[in-house]
Amino acid sequence: MENPPTIPRRRFLHGAAATGALALAGCTASDDGGTGKPGSTDGSTSPGTNSSGSTELSGTMTIFHAGSLSAPFEDVETKFESNHDVRVNREAKGSIGSTKKITNLGRSADVLGVSDYRLIRDMMVPKYAKWYAVFATNAMTIAYTDEATGADEISPDNWWEILLRDDVTFGHSDPAVDPNGYRSVMTMQLGAIPFEGETLFDGGTSTKLIDKAKIPSGTETDLLSQLHSGELDYAWEYQSASASHDVNTVDLQPAVDLSKASAKYDEHYAKAEVEAGGETYTGAPIAYGVAVPENATDADAGDAWVEYLITKPGRKVLKDNGFEPVEPAVVPKDTTDVVPKGVASNAEAKSSLGPLEL
Repeated sequence: MENPPTIPRRRFLHGAAATGALALAGCTASDDGGTGKPGSTDGSTSPGTNSSGSTELSGTMTIFHAGSLSAPFEDVETKFESNHDVRVNREAKGSIGSTKKITNLGRSADVLGVSDYRLIRDMMVPKYAKWYAVFATNAMTIAYTDEATGADEISPDNWWEILLRDDVTFGHSDPAVDPNGYRSVMTMQLGAIPFEGETLFDGGTSTKLIDKAKIPSGTETDLLSQLHSGELDYAWEYQSASASHDVNTVDLQPAVDLSKASAKYDEHYAKAEVEAGGETYTGAPIAYGVAVPENATDADAGDAWVEYLITKPGRKVLKDNGFEPVEPAVVPKDTTDVVPKGVASNAEAKSSLGPLEL
């Protein structure tokens, strides 16, 4: 399998390489001095209370979000509604589909949460959103139940061999509507692309894996029910699925799981390329993003939701659901004049996060 050609620097959803090997989770130092340090994140803020002192939230708010965020956002919703006279309406869909509800369909949302922050960066800013925050990371994995064919055999050393068995079925979500879908294909591509001189398998195996994979659903959350019903033996998922759903997962190699935010891994991940829905997506370390869209009907509630998500209680929710919070959360340095006070005081302003261009 030949490596894809060099990709232009600002090509759609490209993870721009930068110097340094800075992990996303646990970043605390600014790459260029930042524009101020984050404020208190000791968890004393009640759910939905923003730093501007506004706690008079009421009415209904709408949240569009990635399917993989369903579990943590459900937990935040419970806490949010118990502290405010607010009814939260959430719509889970693939991140691309969720974003296009705003950009293509003109629908209003008070919060947009996506599994690939670059969707906000490239599709929302500056017309549909003025700022966003990178708040969590994840890793690609293969999910399965105890009843899956080969469940007692699959391991990090042979997962591709198990998936290619004639009696095994597996699938992933639609790359045109869900980053999990294009990341699944990228993982199968990366196994055949040399990393430090080694590959997991050859190009022929990579092609067979990609061709065999079923795409029975638009989002990764729907795949979980198909695992439990026995329609699928295995499904490409995020590692967080093991914490919030009753499934087993395979710890994949860092060279293919899109989890490592260093220049070395970013350069390798960027060799994977997927065309879907008329767009070209390139590999990069997984990083989740959240924004309050310009067409929000209750921006104060949206701001309060984001603030809670990125402070200590919100980070605990994320950890409990298998995510790695970015601590502190990061906002683009060139948006600091429009980032809400409560968010800005609990985030760090930077121009890049490790190898990722903001």
